[in-house]
Parts: sequence; structure tokens; C-alpha cells
Amino acid sequence: MGKLFGYPVFDETGEMILTTYDNEYKEMMMDIRLYRMKEKESRKFYREGEEMAILLLSGEVVYEWEGEKGEAARKDVFTEGPWCLHVARQKEVTVTAGKETEILVQCTHNERAFASRLYRPEDAPWGYSCVGKFGNVAKRRVSTIFDHDICPESNMVLGEVLNDKGNWSGYLPHRHPQPETYLFKFDRPEGFGASFVGDNVFKSVNNSFSAIPGGELHPQAVAPGFQMYTCWMIRHLEGNPWLQTDRCEDERYVWLHESP
Repeated sequence: MGKLFGYPVFDETGEMILTTYDNEYKEMMMDIRLYRMKEKESRKFYREGEEMAILLLSGEVVYEWEGEKGEAARKDVFTEGPWCLHVARQKEVTVTAGKETEILVQCTHNERAFASRLYRPEDAPWGYSCVGKFGNVAKRRVSTIFDHDICPESNMVLGEVLNDKGNWSGYLPHRHPQPETYLFKFDRPEGFGASFVGDNVFKSVNNSFSAIPGGELHPQAVAPGFQMYTCWMIRHLEGNPWLQTDRCEDERYVWLHESP
């Protein structure tokens, strides 16, 4: 088993590397990176045999792809919904920042072709989950940008979670065969939480991440006083894509469904 947790930093070019196909997190089967961009800075992205999702985390951008152009703005991940451009292999994308901006780029191998799509906040609305359950301490907002139902040609899933202060998410403890990566952000710089992968636990802080191998339980929690954002990214397995019904809860805790 590779490394389970990471505390990456931005380099002098504004790039932060989370997982790649050959680093300590290669079991994730994805290449995931963050970029900080200055006003008027442009970056070009192209992957020969990989699909690519470019998610706006904060700032203002203009996406350009296949002769198309789309403008997007997001104050931050805590107050406004996602903008994300998703393209298949061999599609060049240019991203130009209108102000200081942060983006996430998620890639994986995929030879299938599919139509490019710019997802807007109204395409991935927030919805509360676990309201009133488990003493109401696992209530959180969930957004799915794309999954197998939305884009069956994709080999990835991309979504976001907002924890209420002091609450849990990914609860009850659950597992699925497909690997998953969590990127964490907090609404205050001193914010923190706890991320569990199997019997391992680490302190989640801003821009830290969890690399969750398939089959491992992975609940998480945030400390009281702080809101936690999680970008969740799943890699489908060949012939075994992740589906909403794949969530398998730890049988030791299912009795909690019947508790007040």
C-alpha cells in the first residue's frame, strides 16, 4: 500500500502536485494538481491519452477549447458552486485568469471520446445529506459535478462536500472498490479536521489530501468552529465503475440507522 496522506506545497511556478501515476500515490490511478495563477496569466493544458477536468476553486477564468470560450467566476468554495470544464483526450484547453485564481486539474487515462462540457453551478447544485440522522452531526452538503450516470464515457468522478462546523462526513464509515482522493480546504487558516483511512488517521489542514485505496473505510470530521470543504475524486475500475449504489457501510455501525 502506498502513502495515504499528503501535505503538498505550491512550487515557484504556482503548481502543487498531489497524485501522479508514478509517485507514492500511484494507486489513485489519477494525476491531480493545483495551480495558482496571477492576473492575466494563461496556462495551456493538453493530455495525449487522458481525459481532463479543470475545476475553478476561486477567482475568475476564461476557458478556451475547440473554438469555444466560457467565462467563470467563483468567490471561494464555501459560498459559490463549481465551474468545471471536462474534456476527452487530445483536447487542448487554455485557461486565462482575470484575477488571482486557483484551479484543480484532474486527469486519468481514457481512450474513449466524448463531448466536452462546461459544468456550471446550476448543473451541480448542493443538496443536504444525512439531515436529522446520527444526532444530526453528519449533516453535510454534497455536489456531484459528474459521475457514471452523468458522463458514462468518463473514467472519473468529481464532486464537492461542505461539512457543517464540527460535523462528520463519509459517515457511516463506508468503503468501495474504487480508489478515491480527497482534497481538503478550510474557511479559516487555522482550521483542521481528521481524516480516517482504514485504521490510519491524520490531521487534515488546508490543501492536505487523503489517498484512499479501494476497499478501505474512509469517514472524516471537522473541528467545531470551522467549515471544511472536500473535493472528492474517484477513479473507475475497468468494468467496475463507481456507482452511487456501490457505497458499502461498515456492518458494525449500521445499527445507528435505527438510533435517534
